[in-house]
Amino acid sequence: MQGYSVKTALRGAGMGLGVAALGAVALPATADAEWKPTKNIEFIVPAGTGGGADQMARMIQGIIQKNNLAEQSVVVVNKAGGSGGEGLLDMKSSAGDPHKIVITLSSLFTTPLATGIPFTWEDLTPVAMLAEDEFVLWVNAETPYKSAKEYIDAAKAGSFAMAGTGAKQEDQIITVGLEQATGAKFKYTSQKGGGDVAKELVGGHVNSTVNNPIEAVSFWKAGQLRPLCVFDSERIKNTDKVTTDMAWSDIPTCKEAGLNIEYTMQRGIFLPPNVPQEAVDYYVDLFKKVRETPEWKEFMQKGAYKQTFMTGDEYKGWLQKAATMHKDLMTTAGFVQQ
Repeated sequence: MQGYSVKTALRGAGMGLGVAALGAVALPATADAEWKPTKNIEFIVPAGTGGGADQMARMIQGIIQKNNLAEQSVVVVNKAGGSGGEGLLDMKSSAGDPHKIVITLSSLFTTPLATGIPFTWEDLTPVAMLAEDEFVLWVNAETPYKSAKEYIDAAKAGSFAMAGTGAKQEDQIITVGLEQATGAKFKYTSQKGGGDVAKELVGGHVNSTVNNPIEAVSFWKAGQLRPLCVFDSERIKNTDKVTTDMAWSDIPTCKEAGLNIEYTMQRGIFLPPNVPQEAVDYYVDLFKKVRETPEWKEFMQKGAYKQTFMTGDEYKGWLQKAATMHKDLMTTAGFVQQ
C-alpha cells in the first residue's frame, strides 16, 4: 500500500522602561528592562468551543490565574468564522499590540490555502510551540469494529460518513489520506469544533472521526467511543489506564493496521506583527512557567500530547517546513483555492 505521510518532511526541524531611585536621584532606564502587560491579555482561539485548541487555551487561562503567573487577566475569545480565518485576520490587523495572543493549529496553514484570505504564518510573530497533538481514528463503541482494518473493510463496502472540524483542514486532509490509501470513500461533514465532532459520533450521526485525544477521551472513558488507531509513527507513550482495560499506549498505530498515514498537529502561540522583542521574551518566559505547573503536566497526560517545545529560530524553521508540507498536501487533495 502506498504510504501517505504528512509529517516526515518536518523531521529534524523542529519595551519597557526601568527607573531606579537612590534618594531623590533618578537613574537612567536599564538596558534589559522587561515588558509587562498593562491591561487584559486577549487570548484568541481560531476555532469553536470544546475542541482541542479551545480546551488548551482555557486550561492555560486557568493555570495562569491560579498560579498568579501574569500581572493581568487572560480572556479567551473564540473567533472561529471562516475555518479560523476570522481569528487569524484579527491578529494580523492588530499590529503592534502585545496584549493579544493566539493559539494556533494546522488552520494556520490550511485556511489561507483553502479560502484565499490574505494571510500567511509569517504575518504574525511566533512565540512558542507548546506541544504536538495526536489524531486518532474513532468509532462509536456500539459498532462491531474492533480494528482499523475491520472498519476500513466495511467502509470500502458501504457508504460511510466522517465528521471533522472545519472544511479543508487537518481532519479532512487525514480523511482524504484514508481515501487515497485504501480506496474507501467517505462523506465528510464539517463541524465548528472538536467537541461538536465527537458528539456527532456519540449520537450515531456519522461513522467515524479523527478527533484529537483530548476531544474524545471523556466519551471513551464513558464507554461511548472506541479508538482504533493513532496516526503517528509510534504509539502514544502514556501507559495510564483510561478504561478498565485500555491505556493510550494500547492503541496501535495506523501503520500497524496497514494504513501508512502519519499526522500530528502543532499547538503554538503567536503575537501580532511588529511587537517588541521584549514582549515576545515575556510570553516565552510565561509559557515556560505554565509548562512547569502540575496542572499543565496533568493536562498533557490526560490529552496524550507530545510535549514538544520550540521557540526562536528553531520554531521558525519548523513552521517554514510545515507550511511547505501543507501546501503540497492541500494541492494533492485539490483543496487549494484557484
